[in-house]
Amino acid sequence: MIKTANRLNTVQEYYFSKKLKEVRQLISDGKPIINMGIGSPDLLPSPLVIEAIQKAMFDDKAHEYQSYQGLPELRKGMADFYKNHFNVELDFNSEILPLMGSKEGIMHISMAFLNEGDTVLIPNPGYPTYAAVTELVQAKPVYYDLTDETNWQPDFEKLEQLDLSNVKIMWVSYPHMPTGVNGSLELFEKLVAFGKKHKILIINDNPYSFVLNDNPMSILQVEGAKDIAIELNSLSKTYNMSGWRVGMVLGNSNFMDAILKVKSNMDSGMFYGIQKGAIEALKLDKSWFDEQNNIYKKRKEVVIQLAEKLGCEVNKNSVGLFVWAKLPSHVESSEAFIDKILLEKHIFITPGTIFGCNGNGYIRFSLCVTEEKIKEAISRF
Repeated sequence: MIKTANRLNTVQEYYFSKKLKEVRQLISDGKPIINMGIGSPDLLPSPLVIEAIQKAMFDDKAHEYQSYQGLPELRKGMADFYKNHFNVELDFNSEILPLMGSKEGIMHISMAFLNEGDTVLIPNPGYPTYAAVTELVQAKPVYYDLTDETNWQPDFEKLEQLDLSNVKIMWVSYPHMPTGVNGSLELFEKLVAFGKKHKILIINDNPYSFVLNDNPMSILQVEGAKDIAIELNSLSKTYNMSGWRVGMVLGNSNFMDAILKVKSNMDSGMFYGIQKGAIEALKLDKSWFDEQNNIYKKRKEVVIQLAEKLGCEVNKNSVGLFVWAKLPSHVESSEAFIDKILLEKHIFITPGTIFGCNGNGYIRFSLCVTEEKIKEAISRF
């Protein structure tokens, strides 16, 4: 047998990769599964976006290798998007790098800035990929607590008590995944100041700004943020293009150049047609977001009914594509709770524990399910 790399001993298969195999098997066995676990939008992209990719197939350059930095008009569209929605000025030639989904950006950033033994601050609860990638590049994850008591925001007094001498990166995600708590200019100002004080690169992962959110924000709105912060964003949730794999990383040119060194050795550019579709998506106005959010608002109301039927408490002011729900106090294990529902009621819900130990006692519902399916889920109880 050929031994695998030691780095694989530090990570497990991604939870959804493993769990969805079980869900698919139940479906194959004829079980009427309602999947309320994963945040993969079931709504369609705009017809203008579909038309753009179709037309692009006949362009002379459509099937050639593409630039590692993407088409200039795609970067320009991303810059305009940030100017129009966040009032953030970005140089599209040097401060924006398109990605094949923001998830790959987590790896690129980590490989660009982390050496073996460097320390990374990771939110608990938070997106599991932050920790997995940190381990893969042989850096050391250090978790900082987010709790209901602090409204799922960092406790900076506790952060200051940590040994920060070897910390290179701090991951944050506002609007927060999985809880749906929104960010604020005050929070972003504190994060930028914290990063500058301790020479820590602050990375805000920001794919949920426009879902059920009247106040989209970017950490780059803070004066001086580009000195110490970069931002990831994505078209997956905003424009129903999750399978297209279109994301972006934004920040000062030195940071982008470092990330490009990694990226240019890992892919050969994003498919031309997808870039053309993304350009059209970025041109859509506020009416697009309003239309999507009218659908998600109705779904959220019904999901809250389901959560309350299970005895859960819900923060109804949360934003984003999920509903984060606190289980009744007598429930000891989030995973045991959702496994029982999966097997008995054939409904898949995400346990909060996959996002960190502070997620125990919580479950997460996705809004990527039709109203009819959510009502059907309620009827099963």
